[in-house]
Amino acid sequence: MPSSPAMVTVISKCTVKAEPPPKLLANKKCHLTPWDLAMLSPQYIQKGHLFTNLPPTFSIDDIISNLKTSLSSTLHHFYPLAGRLATQHEVDNDGNITGTFVFIDCNNEGAEFVHADAQSISVEDVLAPFSDVPAFVQSFFPYDGATNHDGHCIPLVAVQLTVLADGVFLGCSFNHAVGDGTSFWHFFTTWAEICRSKNVNVFPSRPPIHDRCFLEGAKPPLKLPFTHESQFIERHYPPPLREKMFHFSSEAIAKLKAKANKECGTDKISSFQSLSALMWRCITRARRFPAEQVTSCRVAIQNRARLQPSQSPNYFGNSIYSLRITATAGELLENDFGWAAWVIHEGVVSHTNDAIRGMVKRWVEAPVVYKLSMFDNFSVVMGSSPRFDMYGCDFGWGKAVALRSGSANKSDGKVSSYPGWEGGGSVDLEVCLPAKSMATLEADPEFLAAVSPFVPLHVQTSQVI
Repeated sequence: MPSSPAMVTVISKCTVKAEPPPKLLANKKCHLTPWDLAMLSPQYIQKGHLFTNLPPTFSIDDIISNLKTSLSSTLHHFYPLAGRLATQHEVDNDGNITGTFVFIDCNNEGAEFVHADAQSISVEDVLAPFSDVPAFVQSFFPYDGATNHDGHCIPLVAVQLTVLADGVFLGCSFNHAVGDGTSFWHFFTTWAEICRSKNVNVFPSRPPIHDRCFLEGAKPPLKLPFTHESQFIERHYPPPLREKMFHFSSEAIAKLKAKANKECGTDKISSFQSLSALMWRCITRARRFPAEQVTSCRVAIQNRARLQPSQSPNYFGNSIYSLRITATAGELLENDFGWAAWVIHEGVVSHTNDAIRGMVKRWVEAPVVYKLSMFDNFSVVMGSSPRFDMYGCDFGWGKAVALRSGSANKSDGKVSSYPGWEGGGSVDLEVCLPAKSMATLEADPEFLAAVSPFVPLHVQTSQVI
Protein backbone atom coordinates (compact mmCIF):
# COMPACT_ATOMS: atom_id res chain seq x y z
CA MET A 1 0.00 0.00 0.00
CA PRO A 2 1.31 3.49 -0.77
CA SER A 3 2.34 5.29 2.41
CA SER A 4 4.19 8.44 1.40
CA PRO A 5 2.79 11.92 0.71
CA ALA A 6 5.24 11.98 -2.22
CA MET A 7 2.74 9.76 -4.05
CA VAL A 8 0.56 12.86 -4.51
CA THR A 9 1.75 15.25 -7.23
CA VAL A 10 0.28 18.72 -7.75
CA ILE A 11 -0.50 19.21 -11.45
CA SER A 12 -1.79 22.78 -11.34
CA LYS A 13 -3.07 25.56 -9.11
CA CYS A 14 -5.29 28.49 -9.97
CA THR A 15 -7.30 31.25 -8.33
CA VAL A 16 -11.09 31.18 -8.60
CA LYS A 17 -12.91 34.46 -7.95
CA ALA A 18 -16.57 35.11 -7.25
CA GLU A 19 -18.42 35.59 -10.52
CA PRO A 20 -20.26 37.82 -10.93
CA PRO A 21 -18.39 39.88 -8.33
CA PRO A 22 -20.66 40.56 -5.33
CA LYS A 23 -22.22 44.02 -5.21
CA LEU A 24 -21.02 45.33 -1.87
CA LEU A 25 -21.14 48.69 -0.22
CA ALA A 26 -18.02 50.86 -0.30
CA ASN A 27 -17.11 49.48 3.14
CA LYS A 28 -16.00 45.95 2.34
CA LYS A 29 -15.23 45.03 5.94
CA CYS A 30 -16.88 42.01 7.51
CA HIS A 31 -16.33 42.45 11.24
CA LEU A 32 -15.70 39.33 13.30
CA THR A 33 -17.61 38.23 16.40
CA PRO A 34 -16.05 36.88 19.62
CA TRP A 35 -16.74 33.36 18.34
CA ASP A 36 -14.83 34.14 15.12
CA LEU A 37 -11.88 35.94 16.73
CA ALA A 38 -11.40 33.13 19.24
CA MET A 39 -10.58 30.85 16.26
CA LEU A 40 -7.62 32.81 14.86
CA SER A 41 -4.95 30.46 16.23
CA PRO A 42 -6.41 27.00 15.42
CA GLN A 43 -6.07 25.52 11.95
CA TYR A 44 -8.33 25.39 8.90
CA ILE A 45 -11.21 22.91 8.82
CA GLN A 46 -10.18 20.08 6.46
CA LYS A 47 -12.87 17.67 5.24
CA GLY A 48 -13.29 15.80 2.00
CA HIS A 49 -15.10 13.11 0.01
CA LEU A 50 -13.93 9.96 -1.73
CA PHE A 51 -15.83 9.26 -4.98
CA THR A 52 -15.67 6.13 -7.14
CA ASN A 53 -18.53 6.53 -9.60
CA LEU A 54 -17.47 9.32 -11.98
CA PRO A 55 -19.49 9.51 -15.21
CA PRO A 56 -17.65 7.33 -17.77
CA THR A 57 -18.34 9.83 -20.56
CA PHE A 58 -16.74 12.73 -18.67
CA SER A 59 -13.07 13.56 -18.84
CA ILE A 60 -11.17 14.84 -15.80
CA ASP A 61 -10.74 18.13 -17.69
CA ASP A 62 -14.53 18.43 -18.01
CA ILE A 63 -14.99 17.68 -14.32
CA ILE A 64 -12.37 20.24 -13.30
CA SER A 65 -13.90 22.88 -15.55
CA ASN A 66 -17.36 22.30 -14.07
CA LEU A 67 -15.95 22.39 -10.51
CA LYS A 68 -14.19 25.70 -11.12
CA THR A 69 -17.19 27.33 -12.78
CA SER A 70 -19.61 26.23 -10.07
CA LEU A 71 -17.13 27.24 -7.34
CA SER A 72 -16.98 30.71 -8.81
CA SER A 73 -20.76 30.95 -8.72
CA THR A 74 -20.86 29.60 -5.15
CA LEU A 75 -18.35 32.22 -4.01
CA HIS A 76 -20.72 34.89 -5.32
CA HIS A 77 -23.18 33.80 -2.63
CA PHE A 78 -20.51 33.10 0.03
CA TYR A 79 -18.48 36.20 -0.83
CA PRO A 80 -16.53 36.51 2.47
CA LEU A 81 -14.71 33.29 1.49
CA ALA A 82 -13.30 35.05 -1.59
CA GLY A 83 -11.68 37.72 0.59
CA ARG A 84 -8.74 37.81 2.97
CA LEU A 85 -8.26 38.58 6.63
CA ALA A 86 -6.91 42.04 7.39
CA THR A 87 -5.58 43.72 10.52
CA GLN A 88 -5.63 47.30 11.74
CA HIS A 89 -3.88 48.48 14.90
CA GLU A 90 -4.99 50.96 17.54
CA VAL A 91 -2.14 53.38 18.23
CA ASP A 92 -1.75 55.85 21.11
CA ASN A 93 -0.40 59.41 20.88
CA ASP A 94 3.16 58.14 21.22
CA GLY A 95 2.79 55.73 18.30
CA ASN A 96 2.59 52.62 20.48
CA ILE A 97 0.22 49.84 19.45
CA THR A 98 -2.47 49.36 22.10
CA GLY A 99 -4.78 46.91 20.38
CA THR A 100 -5.53 44.89 17.26
CA PHE A 101 -8.62 44.70 15.06
CA VAL A 102 -8.97 41.72 12.69
CA PHE A 103 -11.70 41.59 10.03
CA ILE A 104 -12.46 40.09 6.62
CA ASP A 105 -11.68 42.31 3.66
CA CYS A 106 -14.27 41.18 1.09
CA ASN A 107 -11.96 42.05 -1.80
CA ASN A 108 -12.69 39.03 -4.02
CA GLU A 109 -9.04 37.97 -4.24
CA GLY A 110 -10.47 34.51 -4.68
CA ALA A 111 -10.18 30.91 -3.55
CA GLU A 112 -7.57 28.39 -4.63
CA PHE A 113 -8.27 25.33 -6.79
CA VAL A 114 -5.67 22.55 -6.90
CA HIS A 115 -5.54 19.65 -9.35
CA ALA A 116 -3.38 16.77 -8.09
CA ASP A 117 -2.51 13.30 -9.33
CA ALA A 118 -2.16 10.13 -7.24
CA GLN A 119 -2.92 7.34 -9.69
CA SER A 120 -0.68 4.90 -7.84
CA ILE A 121 -3.23 5.07 -4.99
CA SER A 122 -6.51 3.17 -5.17
CA VAL A 123 -9.81 3.80 -3.45
CA GLU A 124 -9.24 0.66 -1.38
CA ASP A 125 -5.88 2.09 -0.26
CA VAL A 126 -7.64 5.21 1.02
CA LEU A 127 -10.39 3.28 2.82
CA ALA A 128 -7.97 0.95 4.64
CA PRO A 129 -10.94 -0.52 6.57
CA PHE A 130 -8.84 -2.77 8.80
CA SER A 131 -5.90 -0.46 9.48
CA ASP A 132 -5.07 3.15 10.31
CA VAL A 133 -5.90 6.06 8.03
CA PRO A 134 -2.91 6.24 5.64
CA ALA A 135 -0.53 9.17 6.01
CA PHE A 136 -0.94 10.12 2.34
CA VAL A 137 -4.54 11.24 2.99
CA GLN A 138 -3.09 14.41 4.56
CA SER A 139 -1.75 15.34 1.11
CA PHE A 140 -5.31 15.44 -0.26
CA PHE A 141 -5.78 18.82 1.44
CA PRO A 142 -4.16 22.24 0.82
CA TYR A 143 -2.59 24.36 3.58
CA ASP A 144 -1.38 21.62 5.87
CA GLY A 145 -0.40 23.26 9.17
CA ALA A 146 -1.78 26.72 8.35
CA THR A 147 -3.43 28.66 11.17
CA ASN A 148 -6.60 30.61 10.53
CA HIS A 149 -4.61 33.81 11.07
CA ASP A 150 -2.66 32.87 7.92
CA GLY A 151 -5.79 33.88 6.03
CA HIS A 152 -4.16 37.30 5.83
CA CYS A 153 -1.88 35.98 3.08
CA ILE A 154 -3.49 32.77 1.79
CA PRO A 155 -7.06 32.18 0.55
CA LEU A 156 -9.80 31.60 3.10
CA VAL A 157 -10.91 28.49 1.24
CA ALA A 158 -8.99 26.10 -0.99
CA VAL A 159 -10.11 22.89 -2.68
CA GLN A 160 -8.09 20.05 -4.14
CA LEU A 161 -9.24 17.41 -6.62
CA THR A 162 -6.88 14.44 -6.39
CA VAL A 163 -7.22 11.89 -9.20
CA LEU A 164 -6.72 8.31 -7.96
CA ALA A 165 -6.35 5.05 -9.87
CA ASP A 166 -10.08 4.32 -9.71
CA GLY A 167 -11.74 7.42 -8.28
CA VAL A 168 -11.16 10.95 -7.04
CA PHE A 169 -10.87 12.67 -3.70
CA LEU A 170 -12.28 16.18 -3.30
CA GLY A 171 -10.78 17.88 -0.26
CA CYS A 172 -11.54 21.32 1.14
CA SER A 173 -9.60 23.53 3.56
CA PHE A 174 -11.81 26.23 5.08
CA ASN A 175 -10.77 29.05 7.40
CA HIS A 176 -12.30 28.38 10.82
CA ALA A 177 -12.27 32.08 11.79
CA VAL A 178 -14.72 32.69 8.93
CA GLY A 179 -17.14 29.93 9.88
CA ASP A 180 -17.77 26.74 11.87
CA GLY A 181 -18.72 23.24 10.79
CA THR A 182 -22.32 24.27 10.07
CA SER A 183 -21.03 27.03 7.78
CA PHE A 184 -18.48 24.71 6.16
CA TRP A 185 -21.10 22.15 5.18
CA HIS A 186 -23.54 24.88 4.12
CA PHE A 187 -20.91 26.14 1.69
CA PHE A 188 -19.90 22.68 0.50
CA THR A 189 -23.44 21.38 -0.08
CA THR A 190 -24.34 24.59 -1.93
CA TRP A 191 -21.31 24.18 -4.18
CA ALA A 192 -22.39 20.59 -4.90
CA GLU A 193 -25.94 21.77 -5.61
CA ILE A 194 -24.76 24.34 -8.16
CA CYS A 195 -22.22 21.95 -9.69
CA ARG A 196 -24.68 19.13 -10.36
CA SER A 197 -27.26 21.57 -11.77
CA LYS A 198 -24.72 22.70 -14.42
CA ASN A 199 -26.41 26.09 -14.18
CA VAL A 200 -24.22 28.79 -12.67
CA ASN A 201 -27.23 31.10 -12.41
CA VAL A 202 -29.17 28.78 -10.11
CA PHE A 203 -30.07 30.39 -6.79
CA PRO A 204 -29.09 28.34 -3.71
CA SER A 205 -31.91 26.51 -1.97
CA ARG A 206 -30.43 27.81 1.31
CA PRO A 207 -28.93 31.27 0.77
CA PRO A 208 -26.46 32.17 3.53
CA ILE A 209 -27.11 34.95 6.03
CA HIS A 210 -24.01 37.15 6.30
CA ASP A 211 -25.11 39.58 9.02
CA ARG A 212 -22.75 38.63 11.86
CA CYS A 213 -24.32 38.15 15.27
CA PHE A 214 -23.07 40.63 17.88
CA LEU A 215 -24.74 40.15 21.26
CA GLU A 216 -25.15 42.87 23.87
CA GLY A 217 -21.82 44.31 24.96
CA ALA A 218 -20.01 42.88 21.96
CA LYS A 219 -20.43 45.56 19.34
CA PRO A 220 -18.04 45.77 16.37
CA PRO A 221 -15.27 46.38 15.85
CA LEU A 222 -13.95 44.22 18.69
CA LYS A 223 -10.44 44.91 19.90
CA LEU A 224 -7.95 42.20 20.77
CA PRO A 225 -5.62 43.37 23.57
CA PHE A 226 -2.47 42.31 21.73
CA THR A 227 0.30 44.29 20.08
CA HIS A 228 1.68 41.47 17.92
CA GLU A 229 0.32 38.24 16.46
CA SER A 230 2.98 36.20 18.30
CA GLN A 231 1.07 36.95 21.51
CA PHE A 232 -1.98 34.96 20.43
CA ILE A 233 -0.93 32.69 17.54
CA GLU A 234 0.48 29.24 18.32
CA ARG A 235 1.87 26.84 15.73
CA HIS A 236 0.63 23.36 16.57
CA TYR A 237 2.90 20.34 16.11
CA PRO A 238 1.16 17.26 17.51
CA PRO A 239 3.09 14.21 18.72
CA PRO A 240 3.05 11.04 16.58
CA LEU A 241 -0.51 9.74 16.59
CA ARG A 242 -2.39 6.80 15.19
CA GLU A 243 -5.58 7.78 13.41
CA LYS A 244 -8.30 5.21 12.83
CA MET A 245 -11.94 5.08 11.70
CA PHE A 246 -14.50 3.15 13.75
CA HIS A 247 -18.08 2.41 12.70
CA PHE A 248 -21.21 2.29 14.85
CA SER A 249 -24.36 0.97 13.18
CA SER A 250 -27.75 2.50 13.90
CA GLU A 251 -28.57 -0.59 15.97
CA ALA A 252 -25.39 -0.18 18.02
CA ILE A 253 -26.15 3.50 18.64
CA ALA A 254 -29.72 2.66 19.69
CA LYS A 255 -28.42 0.08 22.19
CA LEU A 256 -25.98 2.58 23.70
CA LYS A 257 -28.75 5.16 24.10
CA ALA A 258 -31.15 2.63 25.61
CA LYS A 259 -28.50 1.40 28.05
CA ALA A 260 -27.60 4.91 29.21
CA ASN A 261 -31.22 5.91 29.75
CA LYS A 262 -32.14 2.65 31.50
CA GLU A 263 -29.23 2.95 33.94
CA CYS A 264 -30.28 6.51 34.77
CA GLY A 265 -34.03 5.90 34.84
CA THR A 266 -34.69 8.55 32.19
CA ASP A 267 -35.36 9.01 28.49
CA LYS A 268 -33.54 12.33 28.12
CA ILE A 269 -30.03 11.16 27.18
CA SER A 270 -29.39 11.49 23.43
CA SER A 271 -27.63 9.11 21.09
CA PHE A 272 -24.61 11.37 20.70
CA GLN A 273 -24.34 11.98 24.46
CA SER A 274 -24.29 8.19 24.90
CA LEU A 275 -21.62 7.75 22.24
CA SER A 276 -19.52 10.56 23.76
CA ALA A 277 -19.75 8.87 27.15
CA LEU A 278 -18.53 5.60 25.66
CA MET A 279 -15.48 7.28 24.09
CA TRP A 280 -14.71 9.28 27.24
CA ARG A 281 -14.76 6.13 29.38
CA CYS A 282 -12.90 3.85 26.99
CA ILE A 283 -10.16 6.33 26.06
CA THR A 284 -9.67 7.24 29.74
CA ARG A 285 -9.35 3.55 30.57
CA ALA A 286 -6.86 3.09 27.71
CA ARG A 287 -4.71 5.91 29.08
CA ARG A 288 -4.42 4.15 32.45
CA PHE A 289 -4.77 7.28 34.57
CA PRO A 290 -4.68 7.13 38.37
CA ALA A 291 -8.12 7.39 39.97
CA GLU A 292 -7.55 10.97 41.16
CA GLN A 293 -6.63 12.33 37.72
CA VAL A 294 -9.15 14.92 36.50
CA THR A 295 -10.28 14.20 32.94
CA SER A 296 -12.60 16.07 30.64
CA CYS A 297 -14.92 15.47 27.73
CA ARG A 298 -15.06 18.48 25.44
CA VAL A 299 -18.09 18.62 23.17
CA ALA A 300 -18.46 21.09 20.29
CA ILE A 301 -21.89 22.59 20.92
CA GLN A 302 -24.04 24.82 18.74
CA ASN A 303 -25.41 28.18 19.85
CA ARG A 304 -27.78 28.81 16.92
CA ALA A 305 -30.88 27.07 18.24
CA ARG A 306 -30.09 27.77 21.90
CA LEU A 307 -30.03 31.55 21.62
CA GLN A 308 -33.23 33.52 22.19
CA PRO A 309 -34.21 34.67 19.67
CA SER A 310 -32.61 31.78 17.83
CA GLN A 311 -30.21 32.21 14.93
CA SER A 312 -31.10 30.87 11.52
CA PRO A 313 -29.44 27.57 10.60
CA ASN A 314 -28.27 29.49 7.51
CA TYR A 315 -26.26 31.95 9.65
CA PHE A 316 -22.78 32.06 8.10
CA GLY A 317 -20.03 32.40 10.68
CA ASN A 318 -19.00 30.74 13.93
CA SER A 319 -21.65 30.02 16.54
CA ILE A 320 -20.17 27.27 18.70
CA TYR A 321 -18.42 26.60 21.99
CA SER A 322 -16.31 23.73 23.20
CA LEU A 323 -18.21 22.63 26.28
CA ARG A 324 -15.92 21.15 28.97
CA ILE A 325 -17.36 18.43 31.22
CA THR A 326 -15.08 17.05 33.94
CA ALA A 327 -14.77 14.03 36.22
CA THR A 328 -11.91 12.16 37.82
CA ALA A 329 -10.81 8.93 36.19
CA GLY A 330 -12.06 7.10 39.27
CA GLU A 331 -15.52 8.62 39.07
CA LEU A 332 -15.73 7.93 35.36
CA LEU A 333 -14.73 4.26 35.54
CA GLU A 334 -16.07 3.21 38.94
CA ASN A 335 -19.58 4.43 38.13
CA ASP A 336 -21.64 2.82 35.39
CA PHE A 337 -21.91 3.90 31.76
CA GLY A 338 -25.16 5.76 32.36
CA TRP A 339 -23.50 7.96 35.00
CA ALA A 340 -21.01 9.31 32.42
CA ALA A 341 -23.77 9.85 29.85
CA TRP A 342 -25.87 11.76 32.40
CA VAL A 343 -22.95 14.02 33.35
CA ILE A 344 -22.55 14.92 29.66
CA HIS A 345 -26.31 15.42 29.31
CA GLU A 346 -26.38 17.82 32.25
CA GLY A 347 -23.51 19.81 30.75
CA VAL A 348 -25.31 20.11 27.41
CA VAL A 349 -28.62 21.10 29.05
CA SER A 350 -26.84 23.85 31.00
CA HIS A 351 -25.77 25.52 27.76
CA THR A 352 -28.72 27.92 27.63
CA ASN A 353 -29.32 31.36 26.17
CA ASP A 354 -28.26 32.97 29.46
CA ALA A 355 -25.11 30.84 29.64
CA ILE A 356 -24.13 31.74 26.06
CA ARG A 357 -24.65 35.45 26.63
CA GLY A 358 -22.68 35.25 29.86
CA MET A 359 -19.76 33.63 28.01
CA VAL A 360 -19.78 36.40 25.41
CA LYS A 361 -19.81 39.05 28.14
CA ARG A 362 -16.80 37.45 29.86
CA TRP A 363 -14.95 37.20 26.54
CA VAL A 364 -15.45 40.91 25.84
CA GLU A 365 -14.08 41.71 29.30
CA ALA A 366 -11.04 39.46 28.75
CA PRO A 367 -10.65 38.35 25.10
CA VAL A 368 -9.20 34.90 24.52
CA VAL A 369 -7.89 33.26 21.36
CA TYR A 370 -8.10 29.47 21.59
CA LYS A 371 -4.89 27.46 21.28
CA LEU A 372 -4.69 23.74 20.67
CA SER A 373 -2.33 23.43 23.64
CA MET A 374 -5.36 24.25 25.81
CA PHE A 375 -6.63 20.72 25.05
CA ASP A 376 -4.49 18.68 27.44
CA ASN A 377 -3.76 14.97 27.16
CA PHE A 378 -6.39 14.27 29.83
CA SER A 379 -9.20 15.36 27.49
CA VAL A 380 -11.38 13.62 24.95
CA VAL A 381 -12.43 16.20 22.34
CA MET A 382 -15.62 15.35 20.42
CA GLY A 383 -15.57 17.39 17.22
CA SER A 384 -17.71 17.69 14.10
CA SER A 385 -21.23 16.17 14.09
CA PRO A 386 -23.04 13.22 12.50
CA ARG A 387 -25.99 15.58 11.97
CA PHE A 388 -24.26 17.39 9.13
CA ASP A 389 -25.52 16.25 5.72
CA MET A 390 -22.04 15.27 4.56
CA TYR A 391 -23.16 12.55 2.16
CA GLY A 392 -25.67 14.95 0.62
CA CYS A 393 -22.79 16.61 -1.26
CA ASP A 394 -23.61 15.23 -4.71
CA PHE A 395 -21.59 16.97 -7.43
CA GLY A 396 -23.37 15.05 -10.16
CA TRP A 397 -21.35 11.87 -9.57
CA GLY A 398 -23.64 10.25 -7.01
CA LYS A 399 -22.95 9.58 -3.37
CA ALA A 400 -19.41 9.51 -1.98
CA VAL A 401 -18.17 6.20 -0.56
CA ALA A 402 -16.31 7.72 2.40
CA LEU A 403 -15.36 10.90 4.24
CA ARG A 404 -11.91 11.76 5.51
CA SER A 405 -10.15 14.74 7.11
CA GLY A 406 -6.69 16.28 6.93
CA SER A 407 -4.12 16.73 9.68
CA ALA A 408 -5.59 20.02 10.94
CA ASN A 409 -6.42 20.37 14.63
CA LYS A 410 -5.48 16.76 15.44
CA SER A 411 -4.35 16.00 18.99
CA ASP A 412 -4.19 13.15 21.49
CA GLY A 413 -7.83 12.32 22.24
CA LYS A 414 -9.42 14.10 19.28
CA VAL A 415 -12.55 12.27 18.06
CA SER A 416 -14.32 13.53 14.93
CA SER A 417 -17.85 12.39 14.16
CA TYR A 418 -19.36 11.64 10.75
CA PRO A 419 -22.67 10.15 9.66
CA GLY A 420 -22.29 6.51 8.69
CA TRP A 421 -22.37 5.79 4.97
CA GLU A 422 -25.59 3.76 5.21
CA GLY A 423 -27.42 6.52 7.11
CA GLY A 424 -30.24 5.69 9.49
CA GLY A 425 -28.48 7.15 12.51
CA SER A 426 -25.22 5.23 12.04
CA VAL A 427 -22.00 7.04 12.96
CA ASP A 428 -18.34 6.85 11.98
CA LEU A 429 -15.72 8.10 14.43
CA GLU A 430 -12.21 9.20 13.52
CA VAL A 431 -10.06 8.65 16.63
CA CYS A 432 -6.56 10.05 17.22
CA LEU A 433 -4.40 8.51 19.94
CA PRO A 434 -0.76 7.61 20.60
CA ALA A 435 0.07 4.06 19.49
CA LYS A 436 -0.02 2.50 22.98
CA SER A 437 -3.37 4.03 23.91
CA MET A 438 -4.89 3.08 20.54
CA ALA A 439 -3.81 -0.54 20.92
CA THR A 440 -5.39 -0.66 24.37
CA LEU A 441 -8.61 0.92 23.08
CA GLU A 442 -8.83 -1.63 20.27
CA ALA A 443 -8.81 -4.41 22.89
CA ASP A 444 -11.18 -2.75 25.38
CA PRO A 445 -14.18 -5.04 26.04
CA GLU A 446 -16.68 -2.20 26.51
CA PHE A 447 -15.55 -0.59 23.26
CA LEU A 448 -15.52 -3.86 21.32
CA ALA A 449 -19.06 -4.63 22.48
CA ALA A 450 -20.30 -1.39 20.88
CA VAL A 451 -18.29 -0.96 17.68
CA SER A 452 -19.60 -2.41 14.39
CA PRO A 453 -17.93 -3.76 11.23
CA PHE A 454 -17.67 -1.44 8.24
CA VAL A 455 -19.88 -1.93 5.20
CA PRO A 456 -17.62 -3.55 2.54
CA LEU A 457 -16.65 -1.29 -0.37
CA HIS A 458 -18.13 -3.58 -3.04
CA VAL A 459 -21.51 -3.41 -1.27
CA GLN A 460 -21.35 0.39 -1.07
CA THR A 461 -20.43 0.94 -4.71
CA SER A 462 -22.99 -1.55 -6.00
CA GLN A 463 -25.69 0.37 -4.13
CA VAL A 464 -24.41 3.75 -5.38
CA ILE A 465 -24.23 2.80 -9.04
